[in-house]
Amino acid sequence: MNALLIKEVEDNFSGESGPPAKIVKAGDPRSKTWTAASFLSLVKRVVVNACSGNFELYTWVTNSMKRISSFVVFLFLLSCSEVPELKQNNNVENYTLERDIRWASPGGFDLTMDIYTPTSGRPSYPVVVMFHGGGFLLNDKSIMDQSAAYLATNSEYVICNVNYRLLSDRDNTTTLNNIVGDAFGAVLWVKDKIGKYKGDSARLAVTGDSAGGHLSAMIVNMGAELGSAGFSLNSLRFLPSYLPDGESAEEVAMRNGLEVQAAILSYPYDFYAGAVEGFENVTNPLWLVKGAIGRGVFGDQFNLLEHHEMYKAVSPIDNIPLSSARQLPPQLLIVGSEDPLVSPASVKAYDGALQAAGHSTRYWEYVGKSHAFLDSGSNMMLGSSFEVDAPPALDVMIEFLDGVFY
Repeated sequence: MNALLIKEVEDNFSGESGPPAKIVKAGDPRSKTWTAASFLSLVKRVVVNACSGNFELYTWVTNSMKRISSFVVFLFLLSCSEVPELKQNNNVENYTLERDIRWASPGGFDLTMDIYTPTSGRPSYPVVVMFHGGGFLLNDKSIMDQSAAYLATNSEYVICNVNYRLLSDRDNTTTLNNIVGDAFGAVLWVKDKIGKYKGDSARLAVTGDSAGGHLSAMIVNMGAELGSAGFSLNSLRFLPSYLPDGESAEEVAMRNGLEVQAAILSYPYDFYAGAVEGFENVTNPLWLVKGAIGRGVFGDQFNLLEHHEMYKAVSPIDNIPLSSARQLPPQLLIVGSEDPLVSPASVKAYDGALQAAGHSTRYWEYVGKSHAFLDSGSNMMLGSSFEVDAPPALDVMIEFLDGVFY
């Protein structure tokens, strides 16, 4: 795979390339000399040019972003590597695995999950539904393959590793409320169908890291905010991507259909804070990696300044109910002490807000660790290795789950 990407990078970055001569300006980079800094500088100019009607330049940069995204992915692959798995981390004798089970197809876009079932012989098992991270723009469920296999090897839970849509999907038109709807829908599908895989739908936990931690928190805090009309300025409710046969979103909400019994939030991303800091900007590198132009996560007609209520509706810390109104399940919050993306201070603040509202939590700080330590493989750029870094955290998660379910 690396050889193919090297060829793609060489093809994209060799020969005469760049914008047409009539729109070349002093300092415009050519593909042979592109750097991250020069590319970001160009992107900033694109906004001005596009707004003044220079759509030819806008089109050229859009295509250029696709080329540089290949280069960035190539660099990430150079820094990531797979190492042989230890049997204590992944023993295939301890579980059965069904991959790529299609659970919904919103608008014809297939969503899948992998389901791991223990082979220890119990009649049924509690269920863990897992959501990957990646800033709502990167990765898929495969980034959590090793974490899912570790849990299946070393615990007595059915593990559901879930794919959801990304903002860049559907030609960069997927909205954040669509993604929340996918997370809600995945839990509803699991509750509806997991008996086939020896899962007990009445004993269910959600977990996720980074963006996946945000989605797990949304399930816990906002799982009753469902509406058939979907999300809009006039109705800040979410439409799940899957609904049980014969039920409306409102009927699911009335019976607390998204209620879960536990949650584990690993370095959960605070989207509202991220939006304030410029998540939607064209210079956000996550958009660049996907070859997409940064935009409003609810569509370009909405923005944080004028429509802050929409952004608050997807902010877990702004939607914590008092325990006297609704008791949330016990929650474990995990973060690395050296995480530069989701700070321990932000996770402590969320933990404190939950406790102040009367909810049961446990906070665990992983000393010396950065971000994404639950990801599969190893990554020199992040200084992480699954085999070294993930098992201690996963053991803490298992201990917490066992305390709730066994």
